[in-house]
Amino acid sequence: METPPDHAYPDHWEADVVLRDGGTARIRPITTADAERLVSFYEQVSDESKYYRFFAPYPRLSDRDVHRFTHHDYVDRVGLAVTVGGEFIATVRYDRIDERGLPATAPADEAEVAFLVQDAHQGRGVASALLEHIAAVARERGIRRFAAEVLPANNKMIKVFRDAGYTQKRSFEDGSVRLTLDLEPTAESLAVQRGREQRAEARSVQRLLTPGSVAVVGTGRVPGGVGRTVLRNLLEAGFTGRVYAVNHAFAEDLRALDGVPAFRSVAEIGDPVDLAVLAVPARQVPEAVADCGRHGVRGLVVLSSGYAESGPEGLERQRELVRQARSYGMRIIGPNAFGIINTAEAVRLNASLAPEPPDRGRIGLFTQSGAIGIALLSGLYRRGAGLSSFISAGNRADVSGNDILQYWYEDPDTDVALLYLESIGNPRKFTRLARRTAALKPVVVVKGARHSGSAPPGHAVPVTRIPDATVSALLRQAGVIRVDTVTELVDAGLLLASQPLPAGPRVAILGNSESLGLLTYDACLTEGLRPSPPRDLTTAATPEDFRAALTMALSDPAFDAVVVTAIPHVGETGTTDPANGGALGTALREAVAGAPGKPVAVVHVEIDGLAEALAAVEGSARGPVAPEATPPRPASAPPAPAEPPASASSGRVPAYPAAERAVRALAEAVRYAQWRRQSAEPGKVPESLDDAIDESAAAALIERLLGDTPDPHGVPLGAADTRELLGLYGIPVRPTLPAPGPDDAVAAAERLGYPVALKTTAPHLRHRSDLGGVRLDLADEAQLRLAHRELTETLGGPAELRPVVQAMAPRGVDTVVRAAIDAAAGAVLSFGLAGAPSELLGDLAHRLVPATDRDVAEQIRSIRSAPLLFGWRGSTPVDTPALEELLLRVSRLVDDHPEIVSVTLEPVVVATRGLTVLGANVRLAPPPARDDLGPRRLPSY
Repeated sequence: METPPDHAYPDHWEADVVLRDGGTARIRPITTADAERLVSFYEQVSDESKYYRFFAPYPRLSDRDVHRFTHHDYVDRVGLAVTVGGEFIATVRYDRIDERGLPATAPADEAEVAFLVQDAHQGRGVASALLEHIAAVARERGIRRFAAEVLPANNKMIKVFRDAGYTQKRSFEDGSVRLTLDLEPTAESLAVQRGREQRAEARSVQRLLTPGSVAVVGTGRVPGGVGRTVLRNLLEAGFTGRVYAVNHAFAEDLRALDGVPAFRSVAEIGDPVDLAVLAVPARQVPEAVADCGRHGVRGLVVLSSGYAESGPEGLERQRELVRQARSYGMRIIGPNAFGIINTAEAVRLNASLAPEPPDRGRIGLFTQSGAIGIALLSGLYRRGAGLSSFISAGNRADVSGNDILQYWYEDPDTDVALLYLESIGNPRKFTRLARRTAALKPVVVVKGARHSGSAPPGHAVPVTRIPDATVSALLRQAGVIRVDTVTELVDAGLLLASQPLPAGPRVAILGNSESLGLLTYDACLTEGLRPSPPRDLTTAATPEDFRAALTMALSDPAFDAVVVTAIPHVGETGTTDPANGGALGTALREAVAGAPGKPVAVVHVEIDGLAEALAAVEGSARGPVAPEATPPRPASAPPAPAEPPASASSGRVPAYPAAERAVRALAEAVRYAQWRRQSAEPGKVPESLDDAIDESAAAALIERLLGDTPDPHGVPLGAADTRELLGLYGIPVRPTLPAPGPDDAVAAAERLGYPVALKTTAPHLRHRSDLGGVRLDLADEAQLRLAHRELTETLGGPAELRPVVQAMAPRGVDTVVRAAIDAAAGAVLSFGLAGAPSELLGDLAHRLVPATDRDVAEQIRSIRSAPLLFGWRGSTPVDTPALEELLLRVSRLVDDHPEIVSVTLEPVVVATRGLTVLGANVRLAPPPARDDLGPRRLPSY
């Protein structure tokens, strides 16, 4: 946070936060205009709470108190308030003090802090949120410690300090407990903060998905229309709570509509309302939001359009909608949303426009697009897939995919998370949440707007500059299954929700069509699986033959998964048996039920009744399923990939109309299972790196190079400074000496020692040996002078070419190592082979910083040209352990020093023993803000 001038109102301290119970509140600095709010707030605080705050009976605030508590310089005296509906519900204040406890100014770095929370809001996590924010403010103002005097009986406040995770000291003095907190963030305080964030955001989504009552605002007076459709869907789904129809145009004597109570406003409803669905024109939404807020509605689903998707005016209208809703403590799904669904038996909520509601299942589905939501729901319905919950966020002005991941992480009814995303507002947070969730249950993502370079209309979010290929690599690192189409999203979800995770890539293929088996075999090889030769049961195979073959394959320890291929059985008369599909499906399900530990996928071509039989679940109310595919059976994420899911007894088997689709889904499950196994034992950063790292010296050098007024756009370092900085992290760079003339080149070579390389450093010729800009293995003065003359005669004069001389490095493979900072995603470490593989083909691998030994080992091996490092075509393998160490050192460098916004090492020649960094560039800039390390706050787009 930037420091404003003294006495200026620090609006960057304002923040919306989610409290422990899922409601929202606003934190802001207290101003001189808050006198009446402060007095009103204090009057609603109990005598006991006042006693705990002032250590004596203190029934009312004097004028002097009000003045003191509302007048701050925002440096040495700061007060923050938590507001709901514009009124105070809590306050906190710090006063800078010296070592004697007297009022002080900087450089004194300690402050006394005190809290007061209205009794009606105690237990909501208000004080904990305030402590996070006031601590961040204090650190910004140079305060390093808080001191607090607390009465021993004030257990709630003592617990707030104790549970914050900061380093603290406690003592008992004069009948009170004195607490001293070191405000430097620790791993424990960050973990506490993120744990509170997860529980609060999950609870806020839970409140939206499990309401006890729903009001549909904008219900039409005649059948049809958005509001009336939502009302109908709520009733047809059998919602277990209370439903109300609201429309200001209802006749005054109208008491019911479609069998539910009807009202002209939410305020007229005598009972509490948990959720309001707004289906009114955008111009009427503010009035509806105010009506809901005054009545205490907990959350909103805004179906109305006309917001950010419609242009700048709509964007401002959207921002005002969010501000208004949050001022009342409400969260929003939308605007321009399609609705929400919760199939839990205790809720049965369908507050959406979905024409075909899904059955109850174990898949959670989140979309940012209403149109894609319709398509996905329809596809899942046709394939018989059941959902636990569905959220279509529309413009996702408030509730986003991050919030839904927080909810699904601990939701016992969701085993697989499917997300269609068009923008990722906070990639750093998304990858963190996705990694944590993926450790328990699969997270499958398809991302639209991958190549447009901007967010879709309506998504007022920061746009990351990193390429889509990099985003994909970072998602993979976090365990996310990234697919390309919504069809693949459903295909993967069906298999993951109904089958156990495979223990490995070995695949058995069996079926009654040799051709279909070969197509499946080829698809497996394309996806990196290890298929066995297909077993042909011949076209005469009966359902019993399939059952026996599948049972044998499932019991064979040589296989980790099975793909069954089937075409219609043709009898002796040349006709197909319409009953064969059902019988085959039953036989396959019986085989799977007898050996449930391995995944099975079925590829079929026009077999009537097979999909229905594979999807058959005892007690299901669903009618026939389209023969194209089959629904999943629910599955909880297994603790070990080889074990069957807890719901294996459901017996559902996924079916696909094409071999490529089935195999691709299976391959994703194989890769995810491997990630799960590896993530159970995370990598580490070897302690041996510390031996050659001088972090404090590097910090001092960076501070000197940036100067007192650093250029916000950054500054590139010179060659000497680059070598010095990298050397402090154990990364030696082979020096170069300028050679503007032949005599200079000879003198440089004599200083460095022959053999040498002569190369140009002109940007358009840099690293371009193919254009003659690099001359290698010059063994003596004659060769060097000849090379210099040829270079300057053919490519340009010395002033343009800027030639340099460098001692030759041992021969090896030229590679490139980069690290760059993206404001949204964080630091990204990249690796590839230098030249055409990385520049022309984009063959680069990426990992988030900080990287571990496992991360960099996988990174090196994941590029397509990796075989050149490991002895391709009989060549000698190079020293990849040295390369892994270099990547770890670069990762550590940019992680320790956020002022380093980019590093490029090119070329890095990796020999059979060791490596040599021949070129390096470093750029410094003031460190970008880290919103993931500050106090938790809701985003404001």
